[in-house]
Order: sequence, then C-alpha cells, then structure tokens
Amino acid sequence: MLVAIVVGVLVGRATAPAATQTPEESSAEAGFARDMQVHHGQAIEMSLIIRERTDDPEIRLLALDIATGQTQQQGQMFAWLTMWGLPQTSSRPAMEWMSMPALNSDEQGGDHTGMDMTDGSSSDALGGAMPGMATPDDLQLLSSLSGVEAERLYLRLMMAHHQGGVEMAESVLARSNDPQVRTLAQGMVQQQSKELDYMSELLAARS
Repeated sequence: MLVAIVVGVLVGRATAPAATQTPEESSAEAGFARDMQVHHGQAIEMSLIIRERTDDPEIRLLALDIATGQTQQQGQMFAWLTMWGLPQTSSRPAMEWMSMPALNSDEQGGDHTGMDMTDGSSSDALGGAMPGMATPDDLQLLSSLSGVEAERLYLRLMMAHHQGGVEMAESVLARSNDPQVRTLAQGMVQQQSKELDYMSELLAARS
C-alpha cells in the first residue's frame, strides 16, 4: 500500500495546475481532502478484511480494486494538502465544509454533463458524521464472519460507504471550482456509481 500512496502523491504533484488559486485552511477543498482521506481509509480497511474472510474471486478482485484505487486517491489528496501548505489534520469539525454555501453554476466551472449538481449536503453530514461510515461493531462483525455471510455484510457496508462517498464528492463539486479537485471528485462519482451497480448484482446473487 505504501507504493500506491507514493504513486498518488506523485500524481497529485504532477497534475496540479500552476494557475489555480491555493485553497485556504477553511476551504471546502481542504475539508474534502482531509475528510475523504479518512473515508477512503475505512473502505481500504474493509476491503483488506474481506480478502482474509473469503476465497470468492469476484469479491476478492472487487476488494483489491477498491483498496488499490482509493489508496492512490488518498495519496493525491495528501499531496494537495502538502502543496497548499496546509496540515493533514485540522481542529475544525469533520464535515464542516459541507455546510458552506454552494457556488452557482458559473462559479463552479468545468463540465457538468451527466453530473448531479445538487449540493450533496445531508442532515447527517452537516451534523459532523461522515456519510456511509461503518461502525466499530460493523467492522468487528465483518472480521468474525467468513464465506458468503462475510461477503453479504461487506457488500452491504461498502454500498452504504460508496453512497456516502458519492454524496461527499457531489458536495465538493457544488462548492469548488478548483480543476484538480473537480476532476478527482467527478471520477469518484462515476467510478463509485458503477461499483454500486456491480455490488448490487453481487449481493442479489448471494441473497
């Protein structure tokens, strides 16, 4: 995983546009980069757990794809904060940035084709809870199960997790005109939406 983080950092540095205004400490971009790293961390954790709890090739490959892709994205977001001269953690409440006013469509810029441009702010998120996060009890139960039972729980937890991740990505799209942030967030929405459809099929086959 360390290699993937290093690759993500290098990609984040290589793709940073020089003309972009540097986000501030209290910006939606900084909040998103910090909170999404934490959110991704749990998806990686759950994916590593399920690979130890099942021999099913479909589930194991899905978990590997999620863990690898989100580790690389973690590295990108880590690199952004470093380049912006901002700390990786903050005393500001988690998800506070999702309560910021959304930009209008002209301020957001970029290509909105096929994107849901709602502000992505649920009441749960505004209360400080990261949407879609599994509880410690959920993770403990996942670690105790095996085979099809573990697969079903993993899929249910990861589907909720992805739905929360999409919500967070859509929220930053409504609040940021930073090209690199928008590109990554749009990619997250598209990829995780595809994975949600696939996981729904896998869960149906195991019900």
